[in-house]
Amino acid sequence: MPELPEVETTRRRLEQSLIGQTFDSVTVTWPRSIRTPVSELQRELPGLRIEALDRRGKYLSFRLSNGYFLLLHLKMSGRLMVESKAIKPHLHVRTRFGLSNGHELRFKDTRKFGRVYFLKDAKPILGKLGPEPLDDHFTPDAFQRLCRGHKGRLKPSLLNQEFIAGIGNIYADESCFEAGLHPASRLEDLSNSDLRRLYKAIRTILTKALNYEGTTLDEVYPEGEFQNHFQVYGRREQTCFRCQTPIQRIILAGRSTHFCPVCQPCAKEH
Repeated sequence: MPELPEVETTRRRLEQSLIGQTFDSVTVTWPRSIRTPVSELQRELPGLRIEALDRRGKYLSFRLSNGYFLLLHLKMSGRLMVESKAIKPHLHVRTRFGLSNGHELRFKDTRKFGRVYFLKDAKPILGKLGPEPLDDHFTPDAFQRLCRGHKGRLKPSLLNQEFIAGIGNIYADESCFEAGLHPASRLEDLSNSDLRRLYKAIRTILTKALNYEGTTLDEVYPEGEFQNHFQVYGRREQTCFRCQTPIQRIILAGRSTHFCPVCQPCAKEH
């Protein structure tokens, strides 16, 4: 699933070509992805101009000229692209947003899990999300307060979008390794020093991934290069670059989880 770095890279890629453009049509071939009545979206969206394109967690948020919001969540396989209306859309394009400049914003979604919302108020969706890990206001003290008010295993907590926004399986594994913390550690067992390392690790990994334009996820997201810099994710039984111990894989809260048993001891082992 595209995570914060991939969604933010997508936002940056689309921003220049979309800001100021006006929608003139909506074509939907998979209505289940639309969380607003399709007829309402097709009636209300044409004529509205894109004033801003933001990201919140894993959501892309289009602020429109009437004050409404068009939200898109890419889920497992979603991908957005701007193409000429003259180009035949790919088989897996589920929604096409026509633009007045002769192009379309196309939502390609092979597995059909993506979601589209057309809302007057985005707070019911975006307001549930936790803090943005790269926000300037998200300080080490704010992170420590957040963690001290939460109990549970480390990695599942990082994946909880209401705890902290934008982190998924890849960047949770890499952040835990960078911090030297076992992903199954409990938040309540982490010391203040552990939390400071974790805060720094999360921001370091996400920033590095952004610099590499995210991770290539097969045909879903082919632009990134961060997969060439994985320390643990997807490296089961390969040797750790730091200590040469084989990387282990476990299932934690239903998710495949990779770690180095030497570089990432459980919190109580510190």
